[in-house]
Amino acid sequence: MSLSTDAIDLTRRLLRLDTINPPGGEEAAIALLGGLLEAAGFTTRRVDLAPGRPNLIARLSGSDPDAPALGLTGHVDIVPLGEAPWRHDPFAGETDGDRLYGRGSADMKSGVAAMVVAALAVAREKGRRAGLELVLTAGEETGCAGAKRIVETPRTLGRVGALVVGEPTGLSPGLGHRGVIWLRFHFKGRSAHASMPHEGDNAVLKAARAAVRLAHHDFGGACHHALGRPTLNLGRIEGGCNLNSVPDRAVLGIDIRPIPGQTSAAIVAELSALCPEAEIEILSDCPPLWSAGRDDWLAQVMERTRAVTGRAVDPAPVPFATDAGFLAPAYGGVPTVILGPGETEQAHKTDEWCSLTRIGQAAELYRDLAAAWCR
Repeated sequence: MSLSTDAIDLTRRLLRLDTINPPGGEEAAIALLGGLLEAAGFTTRRVDLAPGRPNLIARLSGSDPDAPALGLTGHVDIVPLGEAPWRHDPFAGETDGDRLYGRGSADMKSGVAAMVVAALAVAREKGRRAGLELVLTAGEETGCAGAKRIVETPRTLGRVGALVVGEPTGLSPGLGHRGVIWLRFHFKGRSAHASMPHEGDNAVLKAARAAVRLAHHDFGGACHHALGRPTLNLGRIEGGCNLNSVPDRAVLGIDIRPIPGQTSAAIVAELSALCPEAEIEILSDCPPLWSAGRDDWLAQVMERTRAVTGRAVDPAPVPFATDAGFLAPAYGGVPTVILGPGETEQAHKTDEWCSLTRIGQAAELYRDLAAAWCR
């Protein structure tokens, strides 16, 4: 079978496994991929995010123990289907023309399948000086939880010199992204009868006033040359229990997209000073990422991508966060490219699909990049 056929077949096998997160249930997908890699000579280790939710680290050695490996990473969990009906079975791997349908077809079981098939092909080649390290994660769709668990587990990651992230970019290389920080602001008040509001302390009013201040906050004009400005979105406000009582509690839910140089600790301190009456809870904290475009390896990635796809594309940021926000710093800040067969616009959509042609091209591209690195 061809590399393209193998990658499409493995994508279908992954699509037939329900890994919706929450609750996750990534065990079957990781077992499938781990079995293939172990049979090809990879050593594997699992790091559990939770029972039945393993991450997988798979390593293929080279002849030179001092040569850093090439890192490949992707996640196997998928988002829920949503309320809208699907025309195609989300777990059947149906095709129509050049499109392979299914939840996770673009984001990002096609990328994972292409990476694994490429790694299997490289494992069959002789004369490898350097090796490969695959990091396949659970829980990416809920705050990159699997990658966070991996980097917090001592002596789990090996030595890697560059990293490829198979997230959906339509095989257009991406060099970075803003991070994601989710916060809850908790406001406390004092309840009273609505006919005597002066006897109470209205927590909803506190939250509303804070919401106005937060909506106008610009983080001191911070800006990144490629990623632009950080953003703050007020996504949810809730409080009170009935109309004829002064509410004694309220909560704001906030999404922040930080840029390199901004940490969650600094942002929380900054917003705490802006809203001193609130208690702030961090729900999710995915770091931003940026790779310098002058790196020689990144230039090789751009050149090989053009050769495989027939398209000249300029590297650009991607709009979403990835596991590389945790993994790239853990590897020492290695050059990182986000490059996958799925289309960015298909992620999380009803009747999600990925191009069969792109899946085949991705497998070829990953194989070429990995083989060149290992030689």
